[in-house]
Amino acid sequence: MRIGILTSGGDCPGLNAAIRGVGKSAIIDYKMKVFGFSSGFRGIIEKDYIELTEDKLSGILTLGGTVLGTSREKPFSNKNKFKKSIDKPELIKKHYKEMELDCLVCIGGNGTQTTAHLLAKEGLNIIGIPKTIDNDVEGTDWTFGFHSAVEISTEAIDRLHTTANSHKRIMVIELMGHHAGWLSLYAGIAGGGDLILIPEIRFKEENIINCIERRVRSNKPASIVVVAEGIPKSNKKSAAQYVSELISKHTGLESRQTILGYVQRGGTPSASDRILATRFGTFATSLISKGNYGNMVAIRNNQMTAVPLSEVGGRKKLVPVNYPMIKGARKLGTCFGDY
Repeated sequence: MRIGILTSGGDCPGLNAAIRGVGKSAIIDYKMKVFGFSSGFRGIIEKDYIELTEDKLSGILTLGGTVLGTSREKPFSNKNKFKKSIDKPELIKKHYKEMELDCLVCIGGNGTQTTAHLLAKEGLNIIGIPKTIDNDVEGTDWTFGFHSAVEISTEAIDRLHTTANSHKRIMVIELMGHHAGWLSLYAGIAGGGDLILIPEIRFKEENIINCIERRVRSNKPASIVVVAEGIPKSNKKSAAQYVSELISKHTGLESRQTILGYVQRGGTPSASDRILATRFGTFATSLISKGNYGNMVAIRNNQMTAVPLSEVGGRKKLVPVNYPMIKGARKLGTCFGDY
């Protein structure tokens, strides 16, 4: 059998572990030939690839980023916008057939899995592997990249505690998460955040102010505020700037903002992400060997399973407002701005 692998969308820790998991198990256990496409879907559109041998897959387990490169190429986007535009899906199908591929493994987040589903509908044999630091891919309990980002973000919050306490300041840290607040919730709780704002919980500005003022009255002049970048706000400022200025304006307290940015996605993967990515990769190869296509690999209750791509594409897994961790955090006095 001949299989292709690509990594698409934003980079995150664990991509190389997943590539290795797919490639090594395919070569060693199933005697397959493995090809890696460069820069996501752009690689198969342009037929830019290399053969991945066992030697080329050695030593990449601990590396951050992706040895194949990535891009945010969306081959089905604006397909017919211009009459002379390139029909990218047709090129993908053409090159897939020319290379005599039996399956294409698409490693990525929500956008990637949506494209994977569309390619499966076009008749290609597709397997998806979910990755994102946002942990918002539908159908799986966890995506690799998330736990590494939680560790990085928690360390940053830990460091802000010392400055907040020394200067008696309000420190506002913004973490990634356009639609889902998993990262801010987990890192906020792990880092002892006093106020956590996520897109799923509708907050009121007055509740944010009241929370900070209550802490001051309780002789707690320093506070850590963790905000997801996608929280609703009344202006075009960053989430951190919006919350920081709101607190300073209405309380008169000194507030500082930190936007952690791409640091959350960089660096070597955590041990748990290396393990998860490897499990995803080897399970993906087992699905290929059985001809079980059109699925995304997933983990549920610590068991590997296959989820139809039709149940994944175009959907996001959001934090339930009654999520047990939220209930537990409230009992510790953590404020979420809703009351």
